[in-house]
Amino acid sequence: MKGYFDSIPHERLMACVRMRVAERSVLKLIAMWLKAPVAEPRKGKGGGGAPWGGCNRKGTPQGGVISPLLSNLYLHWFDKVFNRSSGPAHWAKAKLVRYADDFVVLARYQGKPLGEWIEAKLEGWLKLKINRDKTRVIELREPGAKLNFLGYLFRYDHDRKGRGHKYLNVTISEKALKRERQRLRERINRQVCFKPLPELIEELNRHLRGWANYFSYGYSRKGIRQINSYVRQRLTQHMRRRSQRPFRPPEGVSYYEHFKRMGLVYL
Repeated sequence: MKGYFDSIPHERLMACVRMRVAERSVLKLIAMWLKAPVAEPRKGKGGGGAPWGGCNRKGTPQGGVISPLLSNLYLHWFDKVFNRSSGPAHWAKAKLVRYADDFVVLARYQGKPLGEWIEAKLEGWLKLKINRDKTRVIELREPGAKLNFLGYLFRYDHDRKGRGHKYLNVTISEKALKRERQRLRERINRQVCFKPLPELIEELNRHLRGWANYFSYGYSRKGIRQINSYVRQRLTQHMRRRSQRPFRPPEGVSYYEHFKRMGLVYL
């Protein structure tokens, strides 16, 4: 389930901030930042930007540097009522997993009372708008059912050894792999032809280690192999662009071994 934060009244949001922040100058700065008008580029010739809609009275700027922090401060109260003695954590035995405004509710039975309680708290009490396009109820044990959450794909697959049961497969989602390939294209392209290979590989290693640490949970071997292969492919193109003659690794050495000798860390 995903919520929209463009509907939060600023008064309610600032009340949550004041529970955590006492410095008046900081509170004033946050309030001014929330009310700042949105500038959009003019259509046609001339360019430039013009204020849109005057001063805002609701929501947080999309892509703002502290928007995720403000959303956590606001939805903290949803976590509180969800897990209190009268919340669904007790009467529905449900578990809430939330990251900013994106969250999953785990329960053995996703009945009507649970859905109505969540909608009442988010839309009635917190004045948020639920993204209906990204909200659904999933029964993972049904054939073909799967859940994408925070870059991971969750689904039940048949046992690979031919036994009669299924296991919960947790792997890297296709969307996360596509996003990582795009980031690698931005790091290895024609604009970085001037960089020596050891320097470029050192930068890639820092990025790849962080990415692999995040996706170290579950069965991520297949996705990691795809990224290793893609990095090797991009580095090969990089070396061919840098060389006036067709680049070839030393005789008897594969591209895999050549980049490894240059310091590339394979995930």
